[in-house]
Amino acid sequence: MHFTINGRAYEADVDIRTSILDLCREHLGLTGAKKGCDHGQCGACTVLIDGRRVNSCLTLAVMHQDDEITTIEGLGQIGDPHPLQEAFVRHDGYQCGYCTPGQICSAVGMLDEVAKGWPSHVSEDLAAPLLDDGEISERMSGNLCRCAAYPNIVDAIREVAQAEPEGRTADEKDAAMIGEVLA
Repeated sequence: MHFTINGRAYEADVDIRTSILDLCREHLGLTGAKKGCDHGQCGACTVLIDGRRVNSCLTLAVMHQDDEITTIEGLGQIGDPHPLQEAFVRHDGYQCGYCTPGQICSAVGMLDEVAKGWPSHVSEDLAAPLLDDGEISERMSGNLCRCAAYPNIVDAIREVAQAEPEGRTADEKDAAMIGEVLA
């Protein structure tokens, strides 16, 4: 079978029952995506397939031979990390780090969904979803964090999306950032 993962062509002789997660981890040495529950319930294995977030533990590799698969390894390069990777570091959104690759891939996919105007279950305005803390939390609810770094994860995503925190004006945000820089 032939695959394009992180912009690179791969060929692998694998069983047709092999998941994308096992293809990446066991056959190609791409170990960024983690095997958490292996039941699609924790999101640690989230990758992007043609830009959409997918639980790779539930997705058969044979179904995606013509698709562009992106893992955490393909989002940023050494010396040039993805903006979400940088924000997760700044906001301590990674804690133990096990769920981080899935969280970041999911956040990339989620921000693309918002940019396309796709509403979520909690979107008040279906035509133009507002990316507040509740909206971010709902959209990221398929990704669990055993360390409970959720507030930091939301802060990192909000920063990259350039959304204002609930109840905080742009001037208050600027003042807080200046305070952090001066501290």
